[in-house]
Amino acid sequence: MSLKVVVACETFVDVKGIIESAGDIEVELLDPFEETEPYIEAMKDADGALVATWPLTGRDVLEACSKLKVVSRMGVGVDSIDLDAATELGVLACNVPGVNTVEVADHAMAMMLSILRRIPETVAATREGKWSDDPALMREYQETVDRVGGKTVGILGFGNIGRAFAQRVSGFGPKRIISFDPYGYQSSADLYGVQLVDLDELWAESDIITIHAPHTEATNHIINAESLAKMKSTAILINCARGKLVDQVALHAALRDGQIAFAGIDVTEVEPVASEDPILTLPNCFVTPHLAGYSPTFLEECGQKQAENVSFALTGRAPHGLANPDVIKTIAVQRSGDGGRWAGIPDFSTGLPF
Repeated sequence: MSLKVVVACETFVDVKGIIESAGDIEVELLDPFEETEPYIEAMKDADGALVATWPLTGRDVLEACSKLKVVSRMGVGVDSIDLDAATELGVLACNVPGVNTVEVADHAMAMMLSILRRIPETVAATREGKWSDDPALMREYQETVDRVGGKTVGILGFGNIGRAFAQRVSGFGPKRIISFDPYGYQSSADLYGVQLVDLDELWAESDIITIHAPHTEATNHIINAESLAKMKSTAILINCARGKLVDQVALHAALRDGQIAFAGIDVTEVEPVASEDPILTLPNCFVTPHLAGYSPTFLEECGQKQAENVSFALTGRAPHGLANPDVIKTIAVQRSGDGGRWAGIPDFSTGLPF
């Protein structure tokens, strides 16, 4: 039985070769889509798809593509896929967990250190000749650059990336490393020298807060006017996770009014951020263009695993990452009847660790 896979996103490896080498699978490479209607049209007869963050792979898309069995998204996040609809319809929503843990943790560290050591502005001032021409400014820099040592570092979310950040920052001698994660266990946090605390303690005690949580209904705008008001006026906020975890209007106001000292963000509520967005005018906010997760290694490994998710699922092997494990029950029900969209496809579920 010949199967069809659509590649509806940018890739950096030979995904066509990877997928077609797995069996009788035809791969169609397409330019990334901007609109939902042509996106649906391209996938309506596909068995699998490699997708990006946009267009959204929502219920309308999944319901219109009756043959679709697996969608594999680049990176760790799956917030662009309607997981409830995918589970209900029997479609695997796959990701590539852990593929850029190193990159994101490194970027968050770089953000933190750049802010504390005032690297961007001192480099710019030196290029402008102010080292020799503006001794008062140099004195200000000398008196305000700071260190991690002795500070309390808070981590919002203690998954793979949160733990990787804890490993890195521990070598800089913080006074405490604390974290909030409703799914975490203190016995695991102990391995990293981290104390799990409630949200109010995280806000109130942290000198530096770094966000490493997924975007869900529960975490949407978890950083808001109320939580910002509970932070120290000297606090630094780092966000290399998802833009919608932070109420950007509230963050702008807090930074403008000195409610917190500084922010370093790699993600914004709407991306790309508009050139006229007021967040970009603040001298106490560094913004990078959602590149925390990227590196040549990531692009290669992510593309390969994204392609393997589809080829594995369609040939009876467990994918690297499955964001909706309850779909296995739906597929089992389908297989107990006429098989539905999974008719004739080998069972992949025996290879999963749950």
